[in-house]
Amino acid sequence: AAAPAATGTPPASAAPLPSYADAVAASAPAVVNIFTERVVRVRQLPPGWESLFGDTWPAYRNRVDRSLGSGVIYDAAGHVVTNNHVVAGATQIQVQLQDGRIAPARIVGTDPDTDLAVLDVALEKPPVISLGRSDRLRVGEPVLAIGNPLGLGQTVTSGIVSAKGRSRLGVTTFESYIQTDAAINSGNSGGALVNARGELVGINTLVLSRSAGIEGIGFAIPIDLVRGVVDEILRSGHVVRGWIGVLPQDMPADQAVQFGYPPGGAIVTDFAVGSPAVAAGMQPLDVVTEVNGEKVRDAQDLMARIALLKPGQKARITWLRGLPSYDSPQAMTVKVPVIERPQRSGNPGG
Repeated sequence: AAAPAATGTPPASAAPLPSYADAVAASAPAVVNIFTERVVRVRQLPPGWESLFGDTWPAYRNRVDRSLGSGVIYDAAGHVVTNNHVVAGATQIQVQLQDGRIAPARIVGTDPDTDLAVLDVALEKPPVISLGRSDRLRVGEPVLAIGNPLGLGQTVTSGIVSAKGRSRLGVTTFESYIQTDAAINSGNSGGALVNARGELVGINTLVLSRSAGIEGIGFAIPIDLVRGVVDEILRSGHVVRGWIGVLPQDMPADQAVQFGYPPGGAIVTDFAVGSPAVAAGMQPLDVVTEVNGEKVRDAQDLMARIALLKPGQKARITWLRGLPSYDSPQAMTVKVPVIERPQRSGNPGG
């Protein structure tokens, strides 16, 4: 007897193939492509040649730089979250939605310390992404990166959470990245990292250089951090952080052992002029060990703890002065007034 013709219907016992199509369908409409233009001043003549040409050949000319990035529609008011470096210095910003709509955008506020920016886009009934919780992410959990890599248009890549709380990358002042092996390329910056339910758990921000032979290591800013920064920007236009004016560095483990310091802590290397730390009597080479009774792990931990305090509060700072291996270090605990962290480029410390 002839075999029955194939119908194309899988057997009832066949297990369904794993799919993230529902997660993509729920989140991708709220991920936008960002197109920016910025005017860049470019030198045309070598230094010292200006006198030879005078006004006939200007030493500099203006050039329009165009770049691409990604963003995520954060709320029904049309606020878009992206990376600060995507829009920094831009004179014109446009966003394009998955449904083809294009609209101009303006910057509401930026936070270079976390590399985040908030844009305002006039859109009717914008698709809004659902916010997840990055503190509930587990290493090994699947995640999807959605963005506009290399100007190709919206693209989805998949991976897992490789690690949490990554820091000391030297990219921003406050770092606590989600590490993932989902492919993140140029143009993905500011795009969405979503979980298997399509909830936003991070803003893609960084991939280590492939020129060094590094593959499968990308980073995203966790949504729990993003939420706090965005809410502050929408409330006051910028992020208010505490500051006492210290410029700290990590205490290297070998130096801690050599000089007899306890593990952890941060060495104060410099101060801002007239800062609260100076007024409180702190000196260079003091080693800060505690803030409000909690041990300080390193310099970034010190700055983060101070930043969480509100201007007007007082930080109870404990530091050691002197080398334990040579004499008895003087332990001091002083309440230092906290003021608002300066809003300027560069790293003003903690």
